[in-house]
Amino acid sequence: MRILLQRVSQARVTVGGEVTGAIGRGVVLLVGVGTGDGDEQAEWLANKIAGLRIFPDEEGRFDRSLLDIGGAALVVSQFTLYGDTRKGRRPSFTDAAPPEIAEPLVERFAGLLRAQGVPVETGVFGAMMHVEIHNDGPVTLWLQRD
Repeated sequence: MRILLQRVSQARVTVGGEVTGAIGRGVVLLVGVGTGDGDEQAEWLANKIAGLRIFPDEEGRFDRSLLDIGGAALVVSQFTLYGDTRKGRRPSFTDAAPPEIAEPLVERFAGLLRAQGVPVETGVFGAMMHVEIHNDGPVTLWLQRD
């Protein structure tokens, strides 16, 4: 699994003009599922993200986690994180898991975050989404668990 994490002051996802998920302070998690990914990757990433110290303390140092600040997560499925652009001009997505594997694993990942006490909102799997992200910092991190 690959996750592009962005710390945000607020974010929301709309599908067909309707808001499907919105958060205040927290993180947007663009989640890509690769072939061969499973519960081990989802659990490791959920644990890592819930405790990752990327929010400032009183002195401005990265010393607070999502749990520490009571922040939320907006989870958005993003198969294009597995796009391979090494050949040609059109990305290949052969390393991305098929929807019947990816969708339940993204849902499992979101559930694991919720189980740790993180409020989670989501996009709509497979839909054309508009994601509005108000970067905070900006702070953007790449997380991957093979």
